[in-house]
Amino acid sequence: MASKVVDLIYWKDTERTGMVLTGLVVGLLSLFQLSIITVVSTVSLAIVCCTISVRIYYGLIHALKWGDGEHPFKTYLDLDISFSGEEAERCTQKAIVMFLSAIDSMKGLFFVKSLFESLKFLVLMYLVTYLGRLCNGLTVLIIGVIAVFSLPLFYKRHQEKVDGFFAKIQAHVDNIKDIFQRLAQGGGPPPDSTPGGAKPKNQ
Repeated sequence: MASKVVDLIYWKDTERTGMVLTGLVVGLLSLFQLSIITVVSTVSLAIVCCTISVRIYYGLIHALKWGDGEHPFKTYLDLDISFSGEEAERCTQKAIVMFLSAIDSMKGLFFVKSLFESLKFLVLMYLVTYLGRLCNGLTVLIIGVIAVFSLPLFYKRHQEKVDGFFAKIQAHVDNIKDIFQRLAQGGGPPPDSTPGGAKPKNQ
């Protein structure tokens, strides 16, 4: 199942990925005007009408001896989406561990386990308030869906350039983080790490 999702994200089957992406984006855009109940029921109605029409058409073709009578959606019906007992238990345990880990991280941020991490969280939440003024959660969700289907493929094609760009950003972030850590420890210049660095002169 996971491999099929990866194939969709990396556009291994262009037609199927295009259909999934278009359906998701159109469905999310429709939520701006309609309630989620109306959207789900309308989309379900449209899908069932199409599949029933195709099923009847293939049945008539088989009745007229023009087809082999194979079910038109056999591929989708045979798609295995089940979990064994061990897989379900493993996924459940992983979900619980991730949830508890997230709760523990949020607890550390809110109750200032690390001053620097809590300050970063404060700045992030402040920026999110501006994001909330510019757009709502549905807009962010649509952007996220488009990003999921575009950024992995973009990274795969331009991996070296992207890695170099983020390496430069990480270097600047580490430099700023080092400055804040030294300020929190009382300030002072960074230690001279070069061999045979200058020594203080004797008075």
